[in-house]
This record gives sequence, structure tokens and C-alpha cells, in this order.
Amino acid sequence: MITNQRKLRTDGTLWQHVRAPRVPHRALTRDTSAEVLIVGAGITGAMIADALVEAGLDTIVVDRRRPTQGSTVASTALVAYEIDMPLSELQGKIGKRDAIRAWRRSRLAVANLASYFAERELEAQSRCSLYLAGNSLGVRDLKVEGDLRRAAGIDAAFLDRAALRARFGVDHAAALLATANLTINPREVTARLLIRAQKRGTRIYAPAEIANLGRGGPGWVATTKEGRRIRSKHVVFASGYEFPKFVPMKGHKIRTTWAFATRPQPRKLWPEQCLVWEASEPYLYARTTPDGRVLCGGEDEDSSEAVEREGVAERKLARLQEKLAKLFPKLDTQAEFAWAASFGESATGLPTIGEIPRHRNCWAALGYGGNGITYSRIAAEIIRSALTGEPDADADLYGFKR
Repeated sequence: MITNQRKLRTDGTLWQHVRAPRVPHRALTRDTSAEVLIVGAGITGAMIADALVEAGLDTIVVDRRRPTQGSTVASTALVAYEIDMPLSELQGKIGKRDAIRAWRRSRLAVANLASYFAERELEAQSRCSLYLAGNSLGVRDLKVEGDLRRAAGIDAAFLDRAALRARFGVDHAAALLATANLTINPREVTARLLIRAQKRGTRIYAPAEIANLGRGGPGWVATTKEGRRIRSKHVVFASGYEFPKFVPMKGHKIRTTWAFATRPQPRKLWPEQCLVWEASEPYLYARTTPDGRVLCGGEDEDSSEAVEREGVAERKLARLQEKLAKLFPKLDTQAEFAWAASFGESATGLPTIGEIPRHRNCWAALGYGGNGITYSRIAAEIIRSALTGEPDADADLYGFKR
């Protein structure tokens, strides 16, 4: 749920200290060409590369950092189908039909990811989720939200205080319970996908920063800061929230969020180790890791400069620890790793995935909000379909608004 890292108290995020395979890469020392150039070697770029090379497309991946860095190592990787914006609110913004389509597609994407990870022997943990009543959706509104989801064919069980306490030991007013979400180690998954794509012919160049993009005959010519040129028919920007100025950003904004990871807990964590988040603003979200840590984040702010203000990091961390301890009093909430991050968010909670206006065969995926990995999968599906001549039935939900 978190993107591009900003250092706080530690020398990096949790995932930077967990072992993952090294992705072979090299500097771009001469001009080259491919059918598709992907800008970004994080989890979105890795999924797109894997999908395109599987479809037989000659692909190059470049990144101004090393592979698996940037957004990916700062993610808390709650792979959930529940969109940031509740169904009850989203249908007021884009209409009931499209809101249901978006929620169903998100649910399908997570189901597809479960199979996708299993087929590639990538580790993922299946998790239920608890969406807790808060200042955005109180108990009554949460019941309505659950009714709307069930009517749309989306799993949701309403738990009142007694049921929530009995099953999960959480003393809270109410929650919606959903099943079949996932957690992963995003750096490890990204590394293994890039290695897999590389073995099938994808070339990976890093560090290689694209300084200019221009037309070159029927396709594009991307020029790096060092002056090397990459010719391609298609260009795909999968670069977190860092995009060229010609990519329309209307309806999108950059926010800052905070997160921390505890030490491995010697005692049992909460029952069923559900993903947890609140229907609140600011909100809290939490998950567990296979080695017994808790990852917790939230306290988002609209300002991307908030992290620079004196004392903000300490206050945010203390607030997150306080809220987590209130939910799970037996946890050790001391942070071993803590960081802040910037991420892109849209006005509807839906990403923008599509061909950039007035830039034929140039694609971008942005505005993931809290559903980064879920939307990475949708981006890979939509872009692969478009480039292989089989348009995606839901592409209109996510395309750039002209």
C-alpha cells in the first residue's frame, strides 16, 4: 500500500533488509531497439514484462534505479481487492454499473494473482480482511456497504462488536469481513518475475534514466541521460508516481503516508492474521509477515512535503503505534523499521491505465492509491490485451479521460 520510500529513522524499509534474488542487469552502452520499452523495474514493470514476453513480444526494461527499488521496496504489500473508495461512495461518482464493474474486476484481479503466483512458484499468503467501522463509515453505513457488496456478488459479512470480539479478539464497534486477499514480499516477487522474463529474452538495463522521448518513424525513440537511444514500437511507463510532463495528471494527487514494521513477535499474533484497516480519515492498516512481524501504516497527508517537517515522523509513528496497540493490546508495537512514502491517488480510487492522449502506442499506469499490486495486475492484463490486439472489456473504466 505504500510507494516511493523516504528514509526516516532507519537505513531503509523492511524489504531492503530481507534477502531476495539479485536481478542481473547491465548498463546501456550502445543504441538498441525492441518492440516494447518498459520504463520502471518495480512490480508493475515486472508483471507487464512477464505478460508481454509470454505473449512473444521483444521487450526491454529500464530503470533509473536498480531493479526492485523505488516504489516496490516501500510497499507494505496488502494485496486486497477492496478498493480505497467504498462501493457505496464510488457508485455516486461513476454510476452504479461502472462501480460494480470496478469492484468485480478488482476481485477478479486478486483471484488471478493467487493463481499467477502459484503457477510461478512465488510465495503468497491467503488472508481474510477486516474493514473496521470508523469516522468515514460508521456502523449503519458499514451495514449498507456490506449489503451493496453482496448484491454485487462480492463477499462481505457484517460483524457486530460481539462477533468481532469473539472471533478475532478485537474490541471495535463493527467490521466487514472478506476473504481471499493476499500478502507477499514485493521485492522478492518482483525480482523473481524480472528474472523469469529475462530468461525468456527480456533485456534489463539499469541505471538508465530516460531523458527524452520523441517520435522515430512509426514508433518512439527514447534517449537516456547518457545519450543512448532505444527505438521501440510501444513505450509503457510503469514508474510509480514519477511520470513525464506530457502524461495528464488531472484528477490525481500525490500524498504522503507512514509505515513501520515491528520485530518478529515471540507470541501468537491476532487470530487468522487478517488484513486490517479502518473506514476512517486518517486511517490505519496492518498485516502480518511469515516471520511474525506486524506491518502497520496510515496517517496519510495530502502534502508530499510533510515528511520534511520537524517532528512529523515521530508523531506519525507514535500515533500509528497507539492505534495498533488499542486494537491488539498484547502486541509489541516497538518499531524496528519505519519509513514514509509518497504515492499517487485518484479522485475515484481507481487507477488510470491506458494509452496516453495524443501519444499513440505510448502507455502509462498511475494513481494506484492503496491497491498498488492489485492494480499492477490489472495494468498487465489491459496492456497485454491492447498490444496483442485483444482489447480488454474493462479498459474503458481505467483509460485516460479525454
